Amino acid sequence: MGRVIQDLTAAGKWAARMGVELPRRVDTVYLGGGTPSLLAPELLRRLFAAMRAEFDFDADAEITVECAPGQIADETLEALVAVGVNRVSLGVQSFIDREAQVSGRLHNRATVMEDLRRLRGAVIANLNVDLIAGLAGQTLASWEESLAALVDCGVPHASVYMLEVDEDSRLGREMLGGGARYFAEQVPTDDTIAQMYSVAIETLARAGLEQYEISNFCRPGFMSRHNLRYWRRRPYLGLGLDASSALHAADSMVPRYLLRSTTTDDLGAFLDGAEAAETAWLSLERQHEEAWFLGLRLNAGVDVAALELQFGRELVERAMEAVRRLAEAELVVVSGKTVCLTGRGRLLSNDVFQEFLGLEREEEVRAY
Repeated sequence: MGRVIQDLTAAGKWAARMGVELPRRVDTVYLGGGTPSLLAPELLRRLFAAMRAEFDFDADAEITVECAPGQIADETLEALVAVGVNRVSLGVQSFIDREAQVSGRLHNRATVMEDLRRLRGAVIANLNVDLIAGLAGQTLASWEESLAALVDCGVPHASVYMLEVDEDSRLGREMLGGGARYFAEQVPTDDTIAQMYSVAIETLARAGLEQYEISNFCRPGFMSRHNLRYWRRRPYLGLGLDASSALHAADSMVPRYLLRSTTTDDLGAFLDGAEAAETAWLSLERQHEEAWFLGLRLNAGVDVAALELQFGRELVERAMEAVRRLAEAELVVVSGKTVCLTGRGRLLSNDVFQEFLGLEREEEVRAY
């Protein structure tokens, strides 16, 4: 925590040295990346005191903390309320006890419900629950039961992720190698996972949780303002292990350029004070690519006219060639000047996004 606070207090000098604008006004804070709810209350108080000393928080700022069910001590909950936390995201993954256990979770359904009761009692009503489609042993019937439990608990926001096989994870390596450890043989097929995702969209919509992004659903007025920053490409400052930042150039002569900075993912090096692992200026062309594949994540889609104003008609027309191919494949739909993913496009979103990479190869125009 000492290193994070050190970087926080030095952020202004770092921004000046890098030539980027660091806005002082803050409208969202997101404390995540693991289980920050396990931090000692005193550390939480120190961290938020440092943030408020360096930045001006909006009166209605959205302040989110990720929590693991069953790991929110009473004194921690008191500290969260005291420092201004008004949104909590719970990594539930499944309301089926055996599925949660197999995936390494330490909670059960009763624990989740009790935590939701305690959070609401502490006047934190803006709550998100994460679910994963594709856990080992999961069936369509058990998935529907998890969705029903999510609806019954009445949270205003839900995130639904489809299991992705990652060769860096133990389960992923086992599945790719055809092994049976970690219940790899019990992971549903890709077709079943896709069906689970479609069922989630329909079930949550009937319950008033409308999809607004590939993996996110909410009741009116409860979109995650913090995540919208990423998808709408607004500037943000990231602090901590393997954290990323995206800030615009302060020099009005180069308004087109965006600085992307990522800290090291080596804990020892981070604690020893290592500088950013990767820092680069992204060209207008690279930002244009990101505008497409981030904007298409949102159900609202991409406003082509707005992109033409920002990036110029020539760049956007190159992307529209890809849009026309995708529309023929029924992966996107074009309505006037708006381009959106279709239902099938959301299932195959990674393939869609790939179409917008490499439109221009000039990416990093300056590197440190």
